[in-house]
Amino acid sequence: QVQFVESGGGLVQPGGSLRLSCAHSVNALNMGWYRQVPGSQRELVAGITYSGSTKYTDSVKGRFTISRDTVKKTVNLQMNSLKPEDTAAYYCNLDPPLNNFWGQGTQVTVSS
Repeated sequence: QVQFVESGGGLVQPGGSLRLSCAHSVNALNMGWYRQVPGSQRELVAGITYSGSTKYTDSVKGRFTISRDTVKKTVNLQMNSLKPEDTAAYYCNLDPPLNNFWGQGTQVTVSS
């Protein structure tokens, strides 16, 4: 059964940090963290291959770091220097995603 369980979101002030975690049930080469704001399409924020190569959308480069543990089947997203525009629901999935298997996501709100 395919399952993604995200956690770690919350309310943080601009400039703060959060660490998101995702526990999953898949054996996949490429994993990703996505985010979505109401009224917009879900976007890939960061991706990581099985060997650890990473990619980031331009708006988070230098601030976010994706990592994974292939044995524990977890994918993490360290988010630093958070900005109000990072406010969104964050999800993990394969890259490209399995569109029928999104988890519940975790809400990140950046506000003073």
